[in-house]
Amino acid sequence: MSPKRSGTLPAGLMQAKPAILVPVLLTFLFVILAIMNPPFIDEHLETLLLDYRFKVRNLLAPPRLPDNILIVAIDEKSLAEFGRWPWPRSLQGRLIEEIFRAQPAFVAVDIFYAEPESPDADRSFAALLSRHRDKLVIALGFEAEQGKLFRGEVEEELFDQAIPRIENTKSLFPTEAWRVLLPPKAIAKAANFGHVYAQPDRDGKLRLESLFIKYGDEFFPSLALQTARMSLGIPLDNVRIIGGAGLRLGDRTIPTDRAGRLDINYLGPERSLRYVSAADVLNGRIAKEMFRDRIIFVGTSAIATYDQKSTPFSANYPGVEKNATVVANIMSSSFIRPSLLLSTLLSVLVFGLLLAVISRRMKAVAAILTFLSAASFIVLYNQILFTYFGMRMNLFYPLATVVTEGVFIIGYRYFIEEKKARDIRKMFSSYVSPKIVEEIISHPEKAVLGGEKKTVTVLFSDLIGFTSISERNEPEKVVALLNEYFQEMAGIIFKWDGTLDKFMGDEIMAFWGAPTEQPDHAERAVRCALDMAARLSEMQKRWTLTGEERLDCGIGINTGEVIIGNIGAEGRKMDYTAIGDHVNIASRVEKLTRQYQARIIITEFTVSHVKGLITGGSFGHMDLKFVDTVTVKGKGKGLQIYEMKDSQEKETL
Repeated sequence: MSPKRSGTLPAGLMQAKPAILVPVLLTFLFVILAIMNPPFIDEHLETLLLDYRFKVRNLLAPPRLPDNILIVAIDEKSLAEFGRWPWPRSLQGRLIEEIFRAQPAFVAVDIFYAEPESPDADRSFAALLSRHRDKLVIALGFEAEQGKLFRGEVEEELFDQAIPRIENTKSLFPTEAWRVLLPPKAIAKAANFGHVYAQPDRDGKLRLESLFIKYGDEFFPSLALQTARMSLGIPLDNVRIIGGAGLRLGDRTIPTDRAGRLDINYLGPERSLRYVSAADVLNGRIAKEMFRDRIIFVGTSAIATYDQKSTPFSANYPGVEKNATVVANIMSSSFIRPSLLLSTLLSVLVFGLLLAVISRRMKAVAAILTFLSAASFIVLYNQILFTYFGMRMNLFYPLATVVTEGVFIIGYRYFIEEKKARDIRKMFSSYVSPKIVEEIISHPEKAVLGGEKKTVTVLFSDLIGFTSISERNEPEKVVALLNEYFQEMAGIIFKWDGTLDKFMGDEIMAFWGAPTEQPDHAERAVRCALDMAARLSEMQKRWTLTGEERLDCGIGINTGEVIIGNIGAEGRKMDYTAIGDHVNIASRVEKLTRQYQARIIITEFTVSHVKGLITGGSFGHMDLKFVDTVTVKGKGKGLQIYEMKDSQEKETL
């Protein structure tokens, strides 16, 4: 690593721009996507998340099922007893008459009558419809296709069934049909209609109800809307379509999108609503009280009738139950209200930018927990709004913002900052204790590695008489003895959180106060020296007993301001070291240990840092004795030096 200007870390350690820049860019990317809301996201990903919200809601707080709606289903049982579908209109008419005899509130027939059967059958069926016209609506088929529009005159049978009041058309983008499948003229004149056009999302699931469809210049209500309107006794001219705001049905406001579509609030899987078999109605097996004052839907549920829809709960959901569910939504005003775009944008911006800032200096584990907590909060908050308040907040964009930011930042921590940690560990593992290494990794801003002036305490230790020992012994034995000594001394230096600068032949250099702040650096150095001396005495006893050579050393300690940092040849050899006068003083003081027959000598500068601890008794059995005032090379003023030793240790020199 190359030296940097004073007070800064190397670029490899301080480069944090991607950690903030990329998350901010990701946040604004999702803001743009939320504004554009491309269909592949809205109709594939967001809708999938909506499906899960439905299922969780039904586990937490199942919706109340309406008691005033009943479905008469032409099911497998009905086909088994009365023959395959389609039934003749005489049989269908009989079924409808049986229902009306029980005095229902309203009847909706979810069956097409686009083809003629016979003049007599059609007239007879039309007469039945006409008798019950005020309480009956039947399904009408429209065909819609991209690029195809109807520009002719609307059929006269439909004139009086169109919604007359349309407002703010500039914000209205309804589905437009190009063809209507009108029943034979007799039936068409006798009935009220409601369209049953349904456009599923791109994944094939039906989640939205088109409350009206545009045909020519007119807007026609859906079967569900027409049923709800007539059941409530609301005149057609009291229905208003308001572009961009929804639909007004009397005093009810129904929330829709700009296409006039309502989010269907499905109550559960198929058969969540009450069903009876058409066969049981025709054979008189159902009590009339079952129908009285209820809204009755007549439709098919048998697989062979091909009117099954795919919904968030089921892939075989009868179309008639879907229409009945929409009526239940309208009658009880239990709507799913989509959130405003502004709330989605605020969620993305708040979570994206806040997490980008607060996670910038987090460790990997803390970052993981933070992003998991944020994602969990978004999901939980969204689910609570959906379950208990009927609010459909967009979940994908804020959740995707948090997840992608989290993946990037955690990946960045792992691949980039872990590399920094490896670099630091590689640089310092041979210099300092593992504790100091981890502190530098955790707080790199505390370690100034590029070069600075700093007050530290420097320790030099040199073996005495090592040259003669080397001459008397084989090289292998000398190296083994030296390695044993260095191993013990280095361990003690690390024990006292010192920085082991270097081994120079038989000499050790260490210092305290860098790379991390150590206000008690002088105390640590002194305690380390005492510990080294005590350990050396133990080793000497063992060497004496085994007949091996006895090593001895002198230790010099000095405290003062030095220049410290990475020094060397970039790309070749770099050392984190201290240089300056006070380093030289420590080295020269160590040489004086031979002259004054002292194992440890410290300078007056170090004494000034630890004198209070000595007088206060913090050093226990430590003795400090003034030795002399010496003149150090390059210094005009005399330097006071002191011998320091453990008062319980016997003399070894």
